[in-house]
Amino acid sequence: MRARTPCERKSARVPRRRVAEVELPDPHELEERRDKAFTRRVALTTAVYAVVLAIASLGGNNAMKEMLLAQQQSSDQWAFYQAKVIREHLYRVQKLMVDVSLGEGIALPAQQRAKLESLSQRFGEEEKRYAAEKKDVERDAKKLEHERDISRARDPYFDYAEVLLQIAIVTASVSILASSRPVFGFSLVLAITGTLLAANGFALAVRLPFLHVH
Repeated sequence: MRARTPCERKSARVPRRRVAEVELPDPHELEERRDKAFTRRVALTTAVYAVVLAIASLGGNNAMKEMLLAQQQSSDQWAFYQAKVIREHLYRVQKLMVDVSLGEGIALPAQQRAKLESLSQRFGEEEKRYAAEKKDVERDAKKLEHERDISRARDPYFDYAEVLLQIAIVTASVSILASSRPVFGFSLVLAITGTLLAANGFALAVRLPFLHVH
């Protein structure tokens, strides 16, 4: 057996350095993780869509109720207005009849003339009272009509917002099944548009002409 040289003995004492092993990620695992993250993000976004849809639906229901209520109240006020007008005309006619009786030149007893003059004055006062009251009723009726028109103007924005948000929820679900980011992007566009319409339904900051065709 050959004797080791000093250099060989020295190299034998030095431990060999192990090369670190690098584990490469599995492409299929990366794809699965990416798909899970995408699905989770779409699911959370769809939940936000549903919340905005609920708000838009609530706004639309309230707008419709307020419109119907204001319409009913304004109709009642106009009926009340007509009643005031009829009473005003009735007292005007009665006053004219009394005035005619007083102006015919017929000699009337003083007591009867005083009574007719008192009736004429009372009829005149009642006529003025109903004339003033009908103006107040007319003002209230027009105010209610304005509120009705505002609610009617708000309603279409909520309707279109609900439609767009419902389509956005459907397309978001399709994007999960198809793992399609473009489809998800399309759902985002629909949802943002629907959200803006719903917000405009509350604020009426912008009036779109095609939504106000009567």
